[in-house]
Amino acid sequence: MRQSYRDKQSRKSILNQEKNENKRKNNFSKKANVVDKKQEKPVENREEKVYEDIVYGRNSVLELLKSNQDINKIWIERGEKIGSIKEIIAKAKEAKVVTVEVEKSKLDAMTKENHQGVIASIPPFNYCEIEDILELAKQREETPFVVLLDGIEDPHNLGAIIRTAETAGVHGIVIPKRRSACVNSTVSKVASGATSYMKIARVNNLNDTIQKLKNAGLWIVGTAGEAKSYYDDENLTGPIAVVIGSEGFGMSKLVKQNADILVKIPMKGKITSLNASVAAGIVIYEVVKQNH
Repeated sequence: MRQSYRDKQSRKSILNQEKNENKRKNNFSKKANVVDKKQEKPVENREEKVYEDIVYGRNSVLELLKSNQDINKIWIERGEKIGSIKEIIAKAKEAKVVTVEVEKSKLDAMTKENHQGVIASIPPFNYCEIEDILELAKQREETPFVVLLDGIEDPHNLGAIIRTAETAGVHGIVIPKRRSACVNSTVSKVASGATSYMKIARVNNLNDTIQKLKNAGLWIVGTAGEAKSYYDDENLTGPIAVVIGSEGFGMSKLVKQNADILVKIPMKGKITSLNASVAAGIVIYEVVKQNH
């Protein structure tokens, strides 16, 4: 049977409507995909930002909670809760910090280090000013005791020095912005939570800082293998700043020139240098000994 002109026009109209509808759906689908891709990217960035500043390990996270510092969230490995993990959970609940139980694989993805089943996400480390360190000594009614680190690039060394300095009662540590490790998750772990209590200043120029400390009445003591005096032969009482140089190069030339005195640690073996954190510990505790 032959179709009428009206039927043909009607069918053509229907086909055009279907074609436009399919085109609209395809456009909508493409827009949805673009929106989804735009939305996915910020989520991934937020995830990375959360993990950028973390503290891991039971002692480190516990000390973080005790220090009342800001904590975004704590991830805890799913499973039996024994030992210090129970204390971490209790203190987190008391501090109203969100805790999330996750599989070990999740924690392993956040850090390659030994996390001991717990990781805390924190804001970036809050560095202080030199004036804050001197003010702390004043508040405690103690003579200022500062440690300056010249070129300590290994985060393990930095963490160990921070831990030693905190136990010795040092009021603050100064690190330069260049040629120096900064406070990160590895430093916090090695410091065993001491970064939660230690004031750390990050400065543009170590020599300018030395001059500022001299103006405040501090005596600048540098450590160098070529020094003429041994560390325990010098008078290290009163307001003092101890400078520790890098293992490979020691103190820079200008920093060495700006020191009031240079001291050395006796070497009896065939190896003529110490790990920077060990050298720092020896001199720091000589200061403690002489002042007490």
